[in-house]
Amino acid sequence: MLSGENSLSENQLPIVVIACQVFHGLIEKFLPADLAGKTTFLDYGLHVTPNKLTSAIQEQIDRLDGPSLVLLGYGLCGNGLDGIRAGKHILLIPRADDCIAIFLGSYKDYRREFDTVPGTYYLTKGWLESGSNPLKEYKGYVEKYGQDTADWIMDQQYRHYKRLAFVAHDMDDIEKYRPEAIEVARYCQRWGMDYEEILGSDRYLSRLVEVAFALEKADSEFTVVPPGGVLSQSAFIRISYDQ
Repeated sequence: MLSGENSLSENQLPIVVIACQVFHGLIEKFLPADLAGKTTFLDYGLHVTPNKLTSAIQEQIDRLDGPSLVLLGYGLCGNGLDGIRAGKHILLIPRADDCIAIFLGSYKDYRREFDTVPGTYYLTKGWLESGSNPLKEYKGYVEKYGQDTADWIMDQQYRHYKRLAFVAHDMDDIEKYRPEAIEVARYCQRWGMDYEEILGSDRYLSRLVEVAFALEKADSEFTVVPPGGVLSQSAFIRISYDQ
């Protein structure tokens, strides 16, 4: 059997955990020991190309033998989860656009930050390690198109942002990745972005595991896809904070 399976009781499906590498070392502390050591973490660079993320997650799901409850440690992630098929399994997913709401602790926390500074570009350790940030993009464009064209492309993409926020779950990560984050922030000063560090919360991850063991506790923070169902972008759309 594939990673993360655990027979809990006669009435409980085995639980399988498939998550982004960005949550490595975070989600395991809420899992029973036998699950924590078997969780499948996929490369966080996959989110750069959503189609590859879709394929990678679907492959992991399709390889499972028996019906399972599959906990996905992802948000919608640039539509990377749009079209994921449950097959014979049940899928449980945080109802979040990306990992930022999960890092902050809830969708409401994300909306609070959004309302405070709508034009915010968020950094995490995963995005820094995978090279997904404005400075890395700029260097790639310079190499491909030259500086003038690279400057124009970047201005079109980022000129409306007001803040660069580095979000981490603990101070160790903030201190470890601060030099890289500040390097990106210095580049983003060309658009007048302020730099801020935000210490997140593990509440969302804690609740995700709690709901996996008791699906009846699933609320508006989660999406549950039944066997035979397909995960779609529409499942993540909210009209208000409480929906």
